[in-house]
Amino acid sequence: MSGRREYSKKDLNPHWMVVIAFVLFLCGYLFACHYFGSEIQINIADSQRVLIRTILYALAIVIFPVTSLLRYILLRLNQTMPGDKSAKSRYLVTIIVTQAMIGTVAAFGLVMFVLGDDYNTLYIFSSMAALGIFLHRPKFEEYNGIFIFIEERKLKD
Repeated sequence: MSGRREYSKKDLNPHWMVVIAFVLFLCGYLFACHYFGSEIQINIADSQRVLIRTILYALAIVIFPVTSLLRYILLRLNQTMPGDKSAKSRYLVTIIVTQAMIGTVAAFGLVMFVLGDDYNTLYIFSSMAALGIFLHRPKFEEYNGIFIFIEERKLKD
């Protein structure tokens, strides 16, 4: 071998742990809402709840394309930014940032439930978050592209 480091799908184990953490967060708060139900609800006025729900739906709709754009930018930066960080650690930052942004959509469902909305709103936000978690999961092709680009740049230097 010519000094090149080997890589494998096992390199993405920490990345998948981040995804699992967000899935557990989602499942955990769904369980809490079902288990504690009305005990955790504060039931604010319906008109205020509708306004807050509308704002949160609009934010959720905006978060999805912004997260996709940010992921695209981060992936390009992972390839082109100078430095000694490995492809693994660079890609991990991308996964953490995108999952955290999608995690806010999940939190919207919890907020609305606590404010007195029903399970329907909780499930809508949770479903949107689950879709986002799936869409922004670690992908070996992306990691492979970062790894190869960094390795080729090291060989040129």
